Amino acid sequence: MMMRAVFVAVVAITLSGCLSPVALNRAVELYDQATIRSESRQLLVNIARAQHHEPIHFTRVSSIAATFNFSANAGVTPALTGESGGLLAPVFGAGVSENPTFSIDPIAGDEFTRRLLTPFSQHKLMLLLRQHYDIDLMLRMLAQEVHLDDSESHHAIQNTSATDRQGYQHGLHRNVKKVAASEGQGKKEIKIDQVATDPFPPDFQLTREQKRRMRYRQHVHQHRATYLNNPSDRAGYEMFRRIVLHLSAIQDQKKLYAEPLIYERSWEITDGGISAEGLFQAIEKDFDVNYDRVKSIYTLSKQLPGPILITNYNPNILCCEERAELDDLINPWIENDVAFDIRPGYPGGEWPIRGTFRLRSFHTILNFLSHALGEEREYYVEKDARTPPILGNENPVQTMGLIVADKLPEGVNIYAQSHGKYYAVDTTGADTHWNRNAFQLLYVLFRLTVTDTKPSGVPITISK
Repeated sequence: MMMRAVFVAVVAITLSGCLSPVALNRAVELYDQATIRSESRQLLVNIARAQHHEPIHFTRVSSIAATFNFSANAGVTPALTGESGGLLAPVFGAGVSENPTFSIDPIAGDEFTRRLLTPFSQHKLMLLLRQHYDIDLMLRMLAQEVHLDDSESHHAIQNTSATDRQGYQHGLHRNVKKVAASEGQGKKEIKIDQVATDPFPPDFQLTREQKRRMRYRQHVHQHRATYLNNPSDRAGYEMFRRIVLHLSAIQDQKKLYAEPLIYERSWEITDGGISAEGLFQAIEKDFDVNYDRVKSIYTLSKQLPGPILITNYNPNILCCEERAELDDLINPWIENDVAFDIRPGYPGGEWPIRGTFRLRSFHTILNFLSHALGEEREYYVEKDARTPPILGNENPVQTMGLIVADKLPEGVNIYAQSHGKYYAVDTTGADTHWNRNAFQLLYVLFRLTVTDTKPSGVPITISK
């Protein structure tokens, strides 16, 4: 009898130990699924709210604490053996109870401003490009507008003689009012009318370099057009769509690059009163140091990462003058602007374009997707004739296809109920793959609003 009791106790303890990890694993999976489902439905519900011009509101599950109580019992009972009632049969029992505690917080105050109203930074776009999202999908969802430089004006500057171009870049007071091209000695000569008036008054305290930059930017902005990613602006919307389709076609060829421009900055310091040994020890890890014995001057130089640039060529091929020109084009650069430069002679160079995309906030993204359900519906836009073929001819009408119906459509699993309707991601047609990726991107963007993304200097080649 004693041996049987010991055996029963061991079995009971073993049974309890087996139940613990099984219950824990199951609970973790269920909580994980519930959290994702909750956030996914919040996204769709807020799209419905934005469609009806109602306030957007998010809550987040900040923590989940689940307490598990495991119990096991064992005993013996007389076996049903008829007249031989001396035998005993073991009886086992086990149970588990759960006491979960959820912490749910509304997104409000500074967090609301930071997460929902602040435009996305170019470094977050860079991070997403590393995940191999289609740049067409990303920019259709993320970009508010595109500022496109006038190509004729840009190429007029590029095609001038080296002397004229250098003079332009170093601050001559020029204005491209009339360009007359004539053939001579096997090359084109372009005459550019000069403006003698100085736009800066004599007492305006700017350095020559600052004046040069301001003249260049003034010229660039005079020849820059803005195209909105908004179906109500038909001309702007169609141009925006053609530009992002062009970048997508280059991406399909795995010839689209994105990396920060690297600039070299230098400073001159006289050696009077400076201990060379102490100077080197303090800065040798961060700066390159050159010493001019004739002038007794130390020159400190350092490479610094600049704004991100999307190109159809490897930016490492750029020489110093070309980098300086791009620096003039981009600076002063804004954190939520992303520049691009598509040049002739490289994939997609049949349509040379350059400019900047302006990124928008998560709140604006939700408004854009909701307005596409009614008042500002998206429509099909054909790619530009100069754009290379797009892989699979992928060019959906909607940035993210949604279904709004009285009954839940068959074949959908991402949905929410709001305003007496079912709002679901359209996974029933030919654009199912695109729409799933679009909703995944929307979810990732929502999660990316939680934290800041630091700049990275590692170059990447973008492919899908």
